Amino acid sequence: MGFSVVDYVIVLLYLVGVAVFGVLSGGKQTSTKDYFLGSRKMPWLAVSFAVVATETSAITFISIPGLAYLTNLSFLQITLGYIIGRIIVAFLFLPSYYRGELVTAYALLTKRFGDKTRNYASIVFLVTRTLATGVRLFATAIPLAIIFRGYQLFSGMPDVSVYFIAISIITLFTFIYTYTGGIKAVIWTDVIQMFIYLGGATVAFILILNRLPEGWASVVQAAAPHGKLQIIDWGFSGGLAHFFTVKYSLIASILGGTFLAMASHGTDQLIVQRLLATNSLKNSQKALITSGFFVALQFLFFLVIGLSLYAFYNAMPFAKGDEAFPKFIIEQLPTGVSGFIIAGLFASAMGSLSGSINSLASSTLIDLYKPYFGKGNSDEKDLKLSRTLSVVWTLILVGTAFLFIKSSEAVIEVALSIASVTYGGLLGTFLLGVLFKSPNQRDAMLGFTAGLIVLIVAFFFTPIAWTWYTFIGASTTVIVGLVSSKIGRKTPA
Repeated sequence: MGFSVVDYVIVLLYLVGVAVFGVLSGGKQTSTKDYFLGSRKMPWLAVSFAVVATETSAITFISIPGLAYLTNLSFLQITLGYIIGRIIVAFLFLPSYYRGELVTAYALLTKRFGDKTRNYASIVFLVTRTLATGVRLFATAIPLAIIFRGYQLFSGMPDVSVYFIAISIITLFTFIYTYTGGIKAVIWTDVIQMFIYLGGATVAFILILNRLPEGWASVVQAAAPHGKLQIIDWGFSGGLAHFFTVKYSLIASILGGTFLAMASHGTDQLIVQRLLATNSLKNSQKALITSGFFVALQFLFFLVIGLSLYAFYNAMPFAKGDEAFPKFIIEQLPTGVSGFIIAGLFASAMGSLSGSINSLASSTLIDLYKPYFGKGNSDEKDLKLSRTLSVVWTLILVGTAFLFIKSSEAVIEVALSIASVTYGGLLGTFLLGVLFKSPNQRDAMLGFTAGLIVLIVAFFFTPIAWTWYTFIGASTTVIVGLVSSKIGRKTPA
């Protein structure tokens, strides 16, 4: 038991292997279209798997089991909203993206409103994606910190130093193939890594059940008396005011999941970039909708792992639920198996990190640099600059990860809360552009700003649950934008 030399070798071989695979699968790029869109020749199923791997990250691997360990299965309600949101995006937003040669999600806003709106949205994306990826990087460092603390070399080392070493290792190997192979390498390594982390989690789940006296029956016996098998939570037990503070009530989950999925998969460059890499609108729609059902099944699987851990540890309290699964992997699994599963954890982290680096670089170059400073650039110069920006964003992401070391919340909730604060205004702006003809750039900017302000106030000064954020922000943006378009017109539109 414990993490042995063999396990370290397995992890190291995996890191080197995935970097080499990514470099080779990326091929040679001659333009930013190759680097950011894979020449729009990626198979739709590969894109679908890449979307799943990208939004999974280490957070799902670690934090979803932790949520079930501490609470119940109510988080699963959100996945219904995820599927509904994807279907709406597939038929509302994707047709607009495929009408032109768009490289980023925010280029659509230029066509509809103008450059200022596009720049505003792009900057908000850069900030949001940086913070969200920082949370994911920190989550990946949790099991490595547990491993390192078991060795004398690291016993007296401060937590910051341990996390820095863990984060740097993951980032370095991810950066190698992202820098050289572009989005094509990112997608293909995402596909491979999805099967690796799911395979690792499956092995761990089987071993947990084998260690319990009656297998799955032991899980049910431990979980049922404490209400941990509950999926539906109506949220009305504490009155109307309390209703809006319940994170996973049925209405909040479905509504919040729908609007969050519409924002993350319809306006976030991290996901939209993958969807634009297919060769047709139909294939992009198939990739997006299919990913919703994969994610729902995946969340159910990791929640069940959390319940199994609850039975295995006999309801032992943890300071953070996020520590339960890594603790089992490192301390309870046979030599070699721990290394394989930690490699799977790294796979989930690297899939998300590589996509973040590539999408941040693409948005910076296409949305903020080229319209003002690079209109006459050659493809060769733009490609070189794209790789330079990948370096810059990699360093920024490593630094951002340290902001979350002191956080006591489940990292999945931290990440979703951060994203939801800015997603509301972003989604509302896209809805203004796609659904309504009268709002102009001024209306969109006013609405966007109003949505951000309302959500910042909700985040810092109210007990409203994060599952309501995107809905509130999007509604505020649309309402303010429409009102502005009506009162600001001297003549009818």
